[in-house]
Order: sequence, then C-alpha cells, then structure tokens
Amino acid sequence: MKLKDKVVIITGATSGIGEACAVVYGRAGAKIVITGRSQVKLDNSLAKIQKLGIEVFGILADAACEEDNQRMAEEVIAKFGGIDILINNAGISMRALFEDLDLKVFKQVMDINFWGTVYATKYCLESIKSRQGSIIGISSINGYRGTPARTAYTASKYAMNGFLESLRTELFKKNVHVLVACPGFTSSNIRNNALQADGSTQGESPRDEGKMMTAEQVAERLLLATLKRKRDLVLTRQGKLAVFLNKWIPGVMDKVVYNVMAKEKDSPFK
Repeated sequence: MKLKDKVVIITGATSGIGEACAVVYGRAGAKIVITGRSQVKLDNSLAKIQKLGIEVFGILADAACEEDNQRMAEEVIAKFGGIDILINNAGISMRALFEDLDLKVFKQVMDINFWGTVYATKYCLESIKSRQGSIIGISSINGYRGTPARTAYTASKYAMNGFLESLRTELFKKNVHVLVACPGFTSSNIRNNALQADGSTQGESPRDEGKMMTAEQVAERLLLATLKRKRDLVLTRQGKLAVFLNKWIPGVMDKVVYNVMAKEKDSPFK
C-alpha cells in the first residue's frame, strides 16, 4: 500500500500521537484531515503541519458527538472524493478510584474513547470498503490489562479492542485492513488532561514523561504497521511484557500492577 494521495482522517489530532501521525503520514504523501474540539488548537496544528508542505484539512468536531462524526465523513468525501484510512485517535484518560468516581466522568471517557471510535468508523466505513483501505484504533496496553484508578479508561480500551476485532472478522473477505494499535506509556499530554474523580483535569502528569516513547516514534511505527497491513501493534518493551505476563500469570500481575501504580506521584491508593 502506497500513501501517495491517499486520504487519511485522524481524529483528535491537535496534539500528541494524533498530531505526530498527521506529520508522519503527510510526509509519506497522504492528504491529511485532522479533527479537534478546540478551534484555537486546530488552527495551531494546521499551521504547524502546513509549514511542512503537507496538504491538510481541519474539521472542528467532537469525537463523542455522533452528528459531528457523520458531518466529518460527509465533508471529507465531498472535498476529496473518499476516505482511505481512518485513525481513531481521539481519547481521554482518567485517574481516580472507582468508589470516588462521578459516573458522569466514566460516561464521558466511554463516549470519547469507545463511542467516538464507533461513530467515526460507522460513517467512514462505506468509503473505506470501496477503497479497500484501513481502519486503525489507537488503543492502549490497558486494552489488555486493567490498571487501578483507571477503570473507565481501561473499560473504554477493552471495548475498543473487542469492537475492532469483531469488525475485522466481519470484513474478513472485503480486503479492509483493521489495525489495533496499543502503545505503552507515551510522552504526550494525555496524563496532564486526565480527568479526576469530579471531572476536573489532573493538570500534571504523575509519571516521568522524559523516559517514555515519543509520540513521533509511535507515529512512525503506526505508519509501518499500516503499510504492512498488520493486525495488531503492541509497543514498548514494558507494554509487550505486560500483555504476555497478563495472559499467563494474571494473578501475579494483579500484585505487580498494584505495586507499580501505587508508586505513582500522588497515587490515590496506597
């Protein structure tokens, strides 16, 4: 699969992995469409990407809104004639014990992470099928292994993984590529914007961002997996180890994960 003039939609692409994907896929020759909820952030990302000589189009859209996703697909098809690749990247995290968590926060995380993927995929699917393109979900190691104080985030990623696996099987004979990508800890602003028990943002990452895989490195690996039409992509040594060990010694992993997460800065449990 060559990306020259392919139309790539990346949801939630005004920072982090999404913005990095816009640059990496754009440099590979694709026509890029990015979405975001903030016009200011969207404009800033568009300016940054355009300076690199990449053809990019921005759409103000909320991933959690079905109508916005339908409009997004319709606008892209009207402008470019179709959709080749959809990267479901829009997402939000949270950090709070379930017993303290306002269920509105749980719903908000599910609406953005899971339903956002469902909505975007639903309205882009017909065009992607006609072009035998790709549907990509930016999931997480949390889609394989739950972590404490992140119940809503974990649930949303498990749901995303299951949805895309099922969809892949439905499309088995349609030559549509479905990739579930699960980065490990990646340096981005997702932890800074993580929701707390009451829905307020965390503001500061509890982890050392400097020791993590960069968003650009993740984007490069995603591009390679797209070109090779891979089924799954699990990133970072720690992430691969967590997935492997959780499959074979889940009971031991309960204790290991608890102890690791309890060492986070300002951990909500001890």
